Amino acid sequence: MAASAPILADGQAPPTDGSAASSAPAATRSSNVFAGPFRWKSTGPLISPISDETHKLVSVKDPTVVYYGDRWHVYATTADTRGQWNMVYLSFTNWSEAQSAKPYYMDSNPNLRGYHCAPQVFYFRPQKKWYLIYQSQPPTYSTADDIGKPETWSKPEYFFASEPPGVPKLWIDYWVICDEKNAYLFSSGDDGRFYRCQTKIQDFPKGFSNPVVVMQSSNRFDLFEASCTYRLKGTGQYLALIEAIGKSGHRYYKAFLADRLDGEWTPLADTWDNPFAGITNVTFDDGVKPWTQDISHGEILRDGYDETLTINPRNLQFLYQGMDSAAPKNPDYSQLPWQLGLLRLDRQKK
Repeated sequence: MAASAPILADGQAPPTDGSAASSAPAATRSSNVFAGPFRWKSTGPLISPISDETHKLVSVKDPTVVYYGDRWHVYATTADTRGQWNMVYLSFTNWSEAQSAKPYYMDSNPNLRGYHCAPQVFYFRPQKKWYLIYQSQPPTYSTADDIGKPETWSKPEYFFASEPPGVPKLWIDYWVICDEKNAYLFSSGDDGRFYRCQTKIQDFPKGFSNPVVVMQSSNRFDLFEASCTYRLKGTGQYLALIEAIGKSGHRYYKAFLADRLDGEWTPLADTWDNPFAGITNVTFDDGVKPWTQDISHGEILRDGYDETLTINPRNLQFLYQGMDSAAPKNPDYSQLPWQLGLLRLDRQKK
């Protein structure tokens, strides 16, 4: 999410509406895949803001990533010193090359000038097209034939012809995933609710239903924003990650499981002390100074690049945004110095 977030004090593998329940049959069935609490090792910052004469950046954040054609392709949000939001594209063969990759600022594409951020990218096989999903503020998309040619993304189009009923006041962070019959659009509202719309595969990207509430909490910071949802390879299940705000205003991720994308989501790791990913279960690689207390808006590295958003639960890696703990807290969210680092599941930790 790029705009209107609150500021609180202290603030390599290639690739039926439910509410959160206290018991977790799906989580129990996945115990053979997710063995014990999650523990992660983090790199230092791999991608930091890169400025030029017209883009004086202070942050790079909200990454989406796929491995395709023997290269990593990353799209992300940027913010500049004027508080203007944009997107950036980077491509490289190894993560060690990420920081030196030449950025393509998406407003260099005449079709994508103006306010666009929080991207998601995937290849939609039925149409043989790449889709870039982003917020403009309504849920918006562009298409291209080649993910490696960011200058070719089409003009923005809205998923909805007009604002549907049931939309939260702040409708943000859109995420599309498909099963065999339907495409689902998940989103957040910064209101403690997790939303879903759906349409038939053959109708995508049109025909989406009105938003319904999938999960909700009385505390809006418990189910805050930046959700991402995946198909778990070899399990017949789905994983949903939702960012929350915990102690001292620091951000972390909760995890939920479901047997269907339109089914009931049950908790897997959903507290500050037992998160999917947060500062309480992240340590840093040898020689890396701990640089962030926030594990924020990110994406799991996928086992593929298509619309099923499949991940390998036995080889989890998570590209996330973090922020130097020593950085001064700025009352303007756009001026926070986010950078991107990579988590790898630490199988040595119990």
